[in-house]
Amino acid sequence: MNGSMEFLLWVKGPLFTIAMVIFAIGLLARLLEIFLLGRAPNYAEARAGEWLPGLRTMIARTVADPGTFKRAPFNVVVGWLWHIGFLIALLLFIPHIELFKGVLGLYWPGLPNPIVDLATGVTLVALVATLVHRMTHPVKRRISTTEDYLVWTVVFMVVLTGYLAYHRLVEPYPLALGMHILSAELLLVLLPFTKLTHIFTAFIARWYNGAAFGRKGVQS
Repeated sequence: MNGSMEFLLWVKGPLFTIAMVIFAIGLLARLLEIFLLGRAPNYAEARAGEWLPGLRTMIARTVADPGTFKRAPFNVVVGWLWHIGFLIALLLFIPHIELFKGVLGLYWPGLPNPIVDLATGVTLVALVATLVHRMTHPVKRRISTTEDYLVWTVVFMVVLTGYLAYHRLVEPYPLALGMHILSAELLLVLLPFTKLTHIFTAFIARWYNGAAFGRKGVQS
């Protein structure tokens, strides 16, 4: 058995299990921290309910308001491009769906490979654009941290290695596929401990904000 095949079996086997355990424990700890801390008791009389305003805010703030778009159109457009492209590649690529089916028992229809391939290419271009913008924009460059660049690098490597593996641009193929899986496992390990956690916590925070305004009887 050659080295590239051994590497692929290693990342698909023991390393995948380790990454999933770290991801599950880390994410559970972060979510428990959020829910157990909760909010300070509010003894004021409620003027309205919380659930519907919370849900409304959670949905509404997913789309940038006109003011935000006017102030930072690049952030909105390019951010949406790479987020949507990443989700298409992650959730609608048939081999990925088969993986979810094997791990979680969940299955849903996928998209044709050429569409996913196009979305992946757009995602790569958009990610490069965000990096260039971050490094050349005076304010963003000043406030960017090592964590920001680490998160960008890991996300970019996941998409890039997937693109290289799909197009067989790295030989031997088991090495290319192993690099992609390893990048995804690194993403899983880092997710609970970095800003990547916002994948799960952003909607919780939006609900809390909307619920707080709803209780006061004001529009968020």
